[in-house]
Amino acid sequence: MLDYVALGILFFVGIVLFYGVIAIHDIPYEIAVHRNHPQQDAIHVAGWISLFTLHAIWPFLWIWATLYREDRGWGFSSPPAEDERLHALEQQLGDLQARLAQLEAMPAAEPVSELPRRED
Repeated sequence: MLDYVALGILFFVGIVLFYGVIAIHDIPYEIAVHRNHPQQDAIHVAGWISLFTLHAIWPFLWIWATLYREDRGWGFSSPPAEDERLHALEQQLGDLQARLAQLEAMPAAEPVSELPRRED
């Protein structure tokens, strides 16, 4: 009787390990889907290939999936919205510098020696 219980436990552990490895290999793909990664299909295929390499490439898939974020892309360049804002600030700075130069070029007004007094 104990032989059958031991065999049942052995099968149960084998099945849990088999499906556990399959579930673990899919984690980078799930991260890629969550982050709307542009290469999520490639990450999914590479995850299946990592099963044959005993998950040797799996850490690299994890890194590949987590490098991309939809709000900032790969993180190596600034988003276009910041470029437009920077351009607007540069334009505003140029306008202010031109206005300051124009004000500095104007002749200085004569100082007022005494202000008129107000009589009540």
